[in-house]
Amino acid sequence: MKKLAILSGAGVSKESGINTFRDNNGMWEQYPVEEVASIEGWYKNPQVMLKFYNMRRRDLATREPNKAHHIIAELEKYFKVDVITQNVDNLHEKAGSTNIVHLHGELTKARGEHSNYPIYEIGYKDINWGDKTPSGEQLRPHIVWFGEAVPMIEKAAEIIGNCDILLVIGTSLNVYPAAGLIHYIKNGTPIYLIDPNPIKVNYKQYTQIEEVATKGMEIFRDLILNSNEPK
Repeated sequence: MKKLAILSGAGVSKESGINTFRDNNGMWEQYPVEEVASIEGWYKNPQVMLKFYNMRRRDLATREPNKAHHIIAELEKYFKVDVITQNVDNLHEKAGSTNIVHLHGELTKARGEHSNYPIYEIGYKDINWGDKTPSGEQLRPHIVWFGEAVPMIEKAAEIIGNCDILLVIGTSLNVYPAAGLIHYIKNGTPIYLIDPNPIKVNYKQYTQIEEVATKGMEIFRDLILNSNEPK
């Protein structure tokens, strides 16, 4: 069974109603990125950060996987699939994918503000100022913010370095270090890109499907399985 690595970004979840940083509407517009997505923002005003991620968690509780998430999960019937996602939502899990690496953390989990472990499952509950770990640390979202190390980057690089096919979906490959993962691919490994906007990469063996995630995954599935399923 061939190894399919999938690097997913915000564009996968956009059709489920989850806004990206670049959207000109929704909750992101109300807050500068440095105030709610950086470690400096946490040190400056943690209560604003908690409020923001509580809002995101409540919003996530109302969202469901879209067709792109479901097709990605379906491909486990045919490939050894590893999903490496930049998203902090749980829609890949809800769709049924079983091997998922969250590069930027998970919205439904929390940890102590000074500790990477242990990690606590909180579901869609709020984290409030004064909520503590058993050791007495303030709880914070289990999110990798700008200015922090990305602990899962080495595992992600290993997966991409050993894959037979790489699919990049819903990411413009502009945010590092995640964008640099593509450089770990073995020479000659085919790369497929799904994004409505043109993306240039320095490899000859890539194919771009210029579609939104749901339509793009239908095309990719039919292409990769060489089937005649209806689109």
